[in-house]
Amino acid sequence: MTVDQTPLFVVADVHGHRAELRNALQDAGLTDAAGHWSGADARLWLLGDYVDRGPDGIGVIDDVRRLTGEAAGVGGEVHALLGNHEVQLLAAYLLDTSTVPGWQQQDGFRGAWARFGGRDDDLRRLRDEHISWIVSRPAMAVVDGYLLVHSDTTRYLEFGDSVAAVNAEVAKALASRDAAGWLAFCYQMSDRGAFRDSEPAKPDDPVATMLGTYGGEVLVHGHSTLTKHFGVAPGEVREALRYADGRVLAIDGGAYEGGRILVTRLDDLTS
Repeated sequence: MTVDQTPLFVVADVHGHRAELRNALQDAGLTDAAGHWSGADARLWLLGDYVDRGPDGIGVIDDVRRLTGEAAGVGGEVHALLGNHEVQLLAAYLLDTSTVPGWQQQDGFRGAWARFGGRDDDLRRLRDEHISWIVSRPAMAVVDGYLLVHSDTTRYLEFGDSVAAVNAEVAKALASRDAAGWLAFCYQMSDRGAFRDSEPAKPDDPVATMLGTYGGEVLVHGHSTLTKHFGVAPGEVREALRYADGRVLAIDGGAYEGGRILVTRLDDLTS
């Protein structure tokens, strides 16, 4: 495996907290006081959930798109994965149906989106360029020995047995307009908690299965907040949490639960 020597950062679950993301990126030395890329040749991966819950999800997407171009212009990289909240936002926008076969959610996809933190302003400001950007997001990547995904789930395995296969199937799901298929897709992308009790010695260990299938030595995810799902008090969120015998890194600092946005430098972590 060839490891890039340039700095590698990850961040997840901004959830519309645009100002907080700008501050976190500036603190990490990746942007300047005006919010422009200053990270030189550094690499930044965002692991999904740019919208919902917070005040300016569309603004977050606009910032990520802008930073992608600014970084590329000076030899840096900004990449962004798909999160479940982007899937739910698109379902609310593209499949505004009050009835989904076999599902009793009031007001269909739009009702479910609102129930899980959907913001009317995000839906109102969504434009074709935002939709095009969202549907072009990959679901996973392997970078320098890290398997990057949004959700702490093994349901990515249902899409395929390679990174390329998963991303291709996710792209197909995003292009579909079948309500039942979108419902299944939303559930797949929203699943969580698969790695909490993972141990290397256990048969069918989920972490070993994910890493063995897709590659990498450490799995990095957002989605499940350190605050609610790992029991870290909001005021105590300082850094990402490594668990499952050091093979999994949780990086969602629970910004919308009173925690913070964590910008984690992976190439500085010790094994």
